[in-house]
Amino acid sequence: MKELIKRIAQALVDRPEEVSVTEVQGSQTSVIELQVAKEDLGKIIGKQGRTARAMRTILSAASAKLKKRTVLEIIE
Repeated sequence: MKELIKRIAQALVDRPEEVSVTEVQGSQTSVIELQVAKEDLGKIIGKQGRTARAMRTILSAASAKLKKRTVLEIIE
């Protein structure tokens, strides 16, 4: 899951070297924290949050296949 989000984020931003993804594992839920350069934050969120929502949809579909719950947090 972590690698999936990292690849999507790197494809969207101008500075892919500054994309940082960390995963915090829980018993039933894991949280993926995505951090990008300040000027790329708008590209990750998208108009009215559409890009972020699409990334969360892809993540939830992929994690449902593994029977886990994964949450995406975008860190400023």
